[in-house]
Amino acid sequence: MKFVDEASARAEAGNGGKGHVSFRREKYIPFGGPDGGDGGDGGSVYLEGTEALNTLIDMRFNRFLRADHGQKGMSRNCTGRSGDDLIVPVPLGTIVYDDGTDELIGDVTSEGQRLLVAAGGFHGLGNARYKSSTNRAPRQFSPGSEGEHRVLRMELKVLADVGTLGLPNAGKSSLIRAISSAQPKVANYPFTTLHPSLGVVRADELRSFVIADIPGIIEGAAEGAGLGNLFLRHLARNNLLLHVVDVEPYESDLDPVTAAKAAIVEIEKWGGDLAKKTRWLVLNKIDLLPEEEVDSYSKMIVDELAWTGPVFNVSAIKKTGTQALVHAIMDYLDEQKALQLEQEDEIDDNI
Repeated sequence: MKFVDEASARAEAGNGGKGHVSFRREKYIPFGGPDGGDGGDGGSVYLEGTEALNTLIDMRFNRFLRADHGQKGMSRNCTGRSGDDLIVPVPLGTIVYDDGTDELIGDVTSEGQRLLVAAGGFHGLGNARYKSSTNRAPRQFSPGSEGEHRVLRMELKVLADVGTLGLPNAGKSSLIRAISSAQPKVANYPFTTLHPSLGVVRADELRSFVIADIPGIIEGAAEGAGLGNLFLRHLARNNLLLHVVDVEPYESDLDPVTAAKAAIVEIEKWGGDLAKKTRWLVLNKIDLLPEEEVDSYSKMIVDELAWTGPVFNVSAIKKTGTQALVHAIMDYLDEQKALQLEQEDEIDDNI
């Protein structure tokens, strides 16, 4: 199965229209001179960010992105019409490379942002441009330059404030269904989640954040095993990672501690700054435990993991503890945003 977070397409900008060669032929103007007009510029190809899309699936059915050519010039100094630009909508977080050179073309990160991926050709010049005191009847013209042609490689990193990580069936999708309006598929078999999905979580009337549901990570994911490897890159932009652990794994030989450690190992193997990101431990499915054993069992897991960060006991199915988690996340994100603004102000003051 092909995954929609990667796509390739050939972008072809329009050629510039060629210049025209002509001379005035009015009855009473015997020496009218040249009046060939310039051609039109070729259309360019742009990628435009939109929040209406969250995958690159459209690119699987639209592999050729062609802008219009510029029209040739005409007599009476009339310029040819420029080719229309091609504007292709893509989801926010799309990174674009030149597949032939591996050059990074750009990154689409905001609504309405346009990224030029293939520039249109420059218009050709008509013979009127070549008129001079020594060349009264020029027949020169230029044909116009070719538009850029390149093969694009696009990768999508989900732009979310919070990302979930964990083994398959840990309850990541159930948690997102419980705290947001997103409806990812939920079932009691591994790899139910095949595509990353986003959910908007509203803490109150004025505050909200975006959470990403990522397919489960298995042992060897960093080397290419399973589905998690394809989506580890999505976690790279999250401000906060929720490490979801199933306290009662479904038909699994892994106990919660071993399962948590397996995911941590893959995160560390992946490299980059992923392992340094802030992670919170979310112990899910506590409704399967006797109420009097929840605290002691949770403490045992935390102690064996030597976990020093925040810990939350939740039941995604019954929505136990989910609101406390939501408000804690919102407060954390607000603090990080305020800290970032302070740092930006300090930089501006020092300039």
